[in-house]
Amino acid sequence: MSTNFDHILIIADIEGSSGCWDYRASSFMTPEWSRACVEMSLDVSAVVEALFDAGVKHVIVKDYHRTAYNLLSELIDPRAQVVLGYKRGPVPGLGDPNNSQAVMFLGMHAASGTEGFMAHTLTSRISWLEVNRKPLAEIELFSASLAPYGVRPIFFSGCPTACAQASAAITKIDSYPIDKSAGPDLFDADSWRSGLVSSALNSLNNIDTEPHTPSGPFQAEVTWRDGKIAAQKLARRWGFDQEGARIFIEAADIHELYRDLIKLCYLTPLTARILPFGLFLYNLTGRLGLAWARRRLKKDNYLPLTTGCGM
Repeated sequence: MSTNFDHILIIADIEGSSGCWDYRASSFMTPEWSRACVEMSLDVSAVVEALFDAGVKHVIVKDYHRTAYNLLSELIDPRAQVVLGYKRGPVPGLGDPNNSQAVMFLGMHAASGTEGFMAHTLTSRISWLEVNRKPLAEIELFSASLAPYGVRPIFFSGCPTACAQASAAITKIDSYPIDKSAGPDLFDADSWRSGLVSSALNSLNNIDTEPHTPSGPFQAEVTWRDGKIAAQKLARRWGFDQEGARIFIEAADIHELYRDLIKLCYLTPLTARILPFGLFLYNLTGRLGLAWARRRLKKDNYLPLTTGCGM
């Protein structure tokens, strides 16, 4: 199979993967989460293996769920570079895209306040997020952060609502949905993965998408789930306007907006000043959690046999 791209970046989340069926399966250090990590890893590996077999030369896989330590690298095709944990930059959270030409989003979810499966943007503490009067999904922020490096968003997978939002935001992006409405008992993971792989491979010939560079300015309205007092505290902390549970952010470009949302959701002025140390501690927490998951999975005999790349 011919391909227009030699270097592919995969950004992987868990809510839209084949093993996450409820909130506990997305929650850190629960038995359900450990099993969802396995299925998420198998979803990613199926795509990775197919990409290499199709002629792609380099694949980076970036875990983007919660602590960013959810992928079991021993279950993923060892030809891929699996990146766990968050980095300061140059791309926020991701680090260096390393000459990636195109990005595929696997296991994603819909925007805060919309009807998708476990819909949220950045954090579930946001009950509603709109930018320029439209809901904002994470794919727009992640794609825009990669645009200065010429990375094209070519493929997206998540629930049907998430896929529809991706298609509305990114012109010509290919997508493949996962329908969780019938529950896990009737879900055929192998059949779904086969369709996922076929759709991902087809997107290698997608040259119609361009790097996502939405033009500003941007006016964001963030409704904080914890209510007025929590919103007031956050708004004062960062100098944003606020009314009731709503926080208002104005940004000249998408990169400024993304940085402001990161501050609002994850940082304090102190942690922003000591960010390298804070990231070290956060990533350490993720590594310890994933080690716990491996022990739990081995105890439960849930890990499939593999000849992958180990730790």
